[in-house]
Amino acid sequence: MAQIFDRSSNALARMSLVLTGLIVIALGVTLDELQRSPWVTRQGQRPDQPVPFSHKHHVQGLGLQCQYCHVTVEKSSYAGIPPTKTCMNCHAQIWTNAQLLEPVRASWATGQSLTWTKVHDLPDYVYFSHEIHVNKGLGCSTCHGRVDQMPLMYAQNTLQMEWCLDCHRNPAKNLRPTTEIYNMAWEAPAEERPVWCAVGEAKDGVPTAESVNCVTREPAGEGTRLASLQVPGPKGLAGDVAGVTLPANYKKFTSQDELGHFLLDHYKIRTPKDLASCEVCHR
Repeated sequence: MAQIFDRSSNALARMSLVLTGLIVIALGVTLDELQRSPWVTRQGQRPDQPVPFSHKHHVQGLGLQCQYCHVTVEKSSYAGIPPTKTCMNCHAQIWTNAQLLEPVRASWATGQSLTWTKVHDLPDYVYFSHEIHVNKGLGCSTCHGRVDQMPLMYAQNTLQMEWCLDCHRNPAKNLRPTTEIYNMAWEAPAEERPVWCAVGEAKDGVPTAESVNCVTREPAGEGTRLASLQVPGPKGLAGDVAGVTLPANYKKFTSQDELGHFLLDHYKIRTPKDLASCEVCHR
């Protein structure tokens, strides 16, 4: 064969094999980065909507709470998209002739729902329950970002499987008191802003997380009596009720890790081993 192939052919063959390997590796790395890129995950993209609804204006500016529009977020797997009537509760009286809101008025007049484009759109085979996450101490901003600072809604996180698994492997880093679920500005405990928590009596039919009471001011005495408590009224309106006494034996937390593991234990959150079945998330 030496008469056919030059001696340098061996070196060329080795180089071609190495080059092929490098190309395969580079292609794999490129595809891996591509599937994490905003081009695929749509992070930061603001899709066209029938009405350019501003969460910043309605949440931060007007003070509307998440549950006013997303009424099923605490009791259903879906947060829910508000019907046109929810918009017209206000806009039948303000901005009644604004061209920007013509699609809303047309929807109200015809009874045909507005067709919104999903910003956080999981694959059909993925099962995600808002109810269990909200009632187990996951704040809205943990997944959706600072919605109150978004003039137009966009996805801040990938919502890919690896992102979900990163949280489920260590939920403690994201847990917060249930009273702070809808607080977009919630910050983790620190030396300068400690949190005190105590465990009360668990009640049947009530989420386990509701038995944990947390406050941001140091409790005094054996029990802490609040002058008044804001609670939903019969029609969802906030009202004051008589003072209540919170349980004693508060524990002080100055870091998210300490608070998170305390809540992880008392919220009765399942461990990664308990979630090993694929059917938990895939249906």
